[in-house]
Amino acid sequence: MTPRFYCALPLSTGAEVVLPPGPAHHAARVLRLRVGDSVTLFNGGGGEVAARLTRIDARSVVASVGESVAIERESPLRVRLVQGLSATDRMDYAVQKAVELGVTAIQPVTSARSAARLADERAEKRLDHWRQISIAACEQCGRNRLPLLHPLRELGDWLDEPSEASLRLLLAPNAAQPLARMSQPHGPIDLLIGPEGGLAPDESGRAVRVGFHAMHLGPRILRTETAAVAALAALNTLWGDWR
Repeated sequence: MTPRFYCALPLSTGAEVVLPPGPAHHAARVLRLRVGDSVTLFNGGGGEVAARLTRIDARSVVASVGESVAIERESPLRVRLVQGLSATDRMDYAVQKAVELGVTAIQPVTSARSAARLADERAEKRLDHWRQISIAACEQCGRNRLPLLHPLRELGDWLDEPSEASLRLLLAPNAAQPLARMSQPHGPIDLLIGPEGGLAPDESGRAVRVGFHAMHLGPRILRTETAAVAALAALNTLWGDWR
């Protein structure tokens, strides 16, 4: 498989581009690619380009850009994952797998039972960390468009804002209705997943009042990182590109 690298630069056919430090290190030091090797580059705006490495030295890795390919691997579903802030490894897993499963956007939220609380500086560092996870997931899974990654918000503040979603889903183990009985939406979907311990009752009630439909994925209680993956997989199976 040809290595793929995210390169946030114009990728015009015939141009030579210097790979950013992260992809350059991965190409030269991890994959040990050589001059003449083929790579695929994408800048997150859609499509990808074939490229060939023309220089590798201690300071830089340079690639010659070939023909662009207008290929997309996006899900037909426009899902925004609203993920309750959880412990670092669990949150990282949820972000990574959500990108692989095709989400359009990720909105991290702090709720009453969130195990972690992040101040402004720490929140910004964590956001950058999640962004790098998202980029790496796109490189791996073949996506050419980066999902939107919104700044961390308080759940209550976020619920106060209007949404363009045609269906808003709240995963709740005690919900009366399973996801499979929901009608297929014809627009964006909001999917709200609580942190470890789930959402507090008043938070769930507030979400329902602003248009969320509580649903379950069976009789077992899933961990927060498992819940996001399971729900997104189910959505793709019911209405997306897994059919």
